[in-house]
Amino acid sequence: MSSFFSDIDPVRFDPEAKGLAFRHYDPDRMVMGKSLKDHLRFAVAYWHSFAADGSDPFGAGTFGRPWFGDTMDDARRKADAAFEMFAILGQPFFCFHDHDVRPEGGSLAENHKRLNEIADIFEGKMAETGTKLLWGTANLFTHPRFMSGGATNPDPEVFAWSASTVRACMEVTHRLNGENYVLWGGREGYESLLNTDMGQELEHYGRFLSMVVEHKHKIGFKGQILVEPKPQEPSKHQYDFDVATVYGFLKRFGLEDEVKVNVEQGHAILAGHSFEHELATARTLGILGSIDMNRNDYQSGWDTDQFPNNVPEVALAYYEVLRAGGLAPGGTNFDAKLRRQSTDPVDLIAAHVGAMDVCARGLLAAAEMIEDDALEAPRRERYAGWESDEAKQMLGSSLSDVADRAEKDDVNPAPRSGRQEIIENIVNRYL
Repeated sequence: MSSFFSDIDPVRFDPEAKGLAFRHYDPDRMVMGKSLKDHLRFAVAYWHSFAADGSDPFGAGTFGRPWFGDTMDDARRKADAAFEMFAILGQPFFCFHDHDVRPEGGSLAENHKRLNEIADIFEGKMAETGTKLLWGTANLFTHPRFMSGGATNPDPEVFAWSASTVRACMEVTHRLNGENYVLWGGREGYESLLNTDMGQELEHYGRFLSMVVEHKHKIGFKGQILVEPKPQEPSKHQYDFDVATVYGFLKRFGLEDEVKVNVEQGHAILAGHSFEHELATARTLGILGSIDMNRNDYQSGWDTDQFPNNVPEVALAYYEVLRAGGLAPGGTNFDAKLRRQSTDPVDLIAAHVGAMDVCARGLLAAAEMIEDDALEAPRRERYAGWESDEAKQMLGSSLSDVADRAEKDDVNPAPRSGRQEIIENIVNRYL
């Protein structure tokens, strides 16, 4: 086992504790018929917690973890540290890219061999600890071969490499009983339209995703296939811009019943939306699958992937999640990383503990609002006019029939208040 976290005890729920403890996240607390643990379904992101080195565009890495290196021994040390941290947090799930868990080999065959060797280690540790895999995914964006994308690359050999990589990652995810498989198109987009055939790239992207769905059924994988929307960064424009764009793409290729979305807070902000907007859109369209929880720095203007600390924002997000019926088989993955000045092992634990408490507080507030009918009652009142038979009949009529009815009855509606400030004040009472 790793000794990286050796002086840190398992974190417990203790609202009165002075040290490292959960003040709000009581995993066994029952809310709306389920435990907090089952509502939130927390997961650690392998890439940020164990692969990130603290570098940024203007400075070298600062973390210096003992498992950093390019050998399989380093990868094994990383796995030891990861499962040690999962045990300290009582984290039920984790997520990974292939690139996070194994060093790059010299060929596809070597990459797959190394991935399966690490999967052997994961399999044993998962059986021993009870930690589960929320989702796996393939990294089709870091290596230079992916500089112009994976599935949308102009080079068909990169498309083929990507297909092989995704197949290997899907099959490992299936083997480890992962509950979802995610595709994030970090470089599925363009830097310039001057050298891009957008139509051809979208067709290739659609066919690639269809192949993924076909393979899911071929191997008997029962988990969800998820696409993660993001508008930009690293590409100037990514084809999976936001939830609505992804839904249009899925409809075009007949995949709307096969694929859902993994919605990230930071990506929603980059797209010019709020997190709850993206979640409400996914809920309304029936494609909400899972969430990546983090936050952006609103002054920086880029994807900073910080741990969440805004309870009102999180509460409104989980309100939409609860309205959608919950996350399972998705979950709450902390796609968040430490700041490069936070270099100690305890910083990594404390960041997750604080984030888990923020999410618990947010979900508890959201559940209370739902149970009290605090927001839905005024919403129903605002739309009550549509409950009349005459109003419902309009929706099945022609434009001329509706217009004739308005003119015959001399309709002259007066404005009605949306009571926005009153409802905002209601929300604040629960926070």
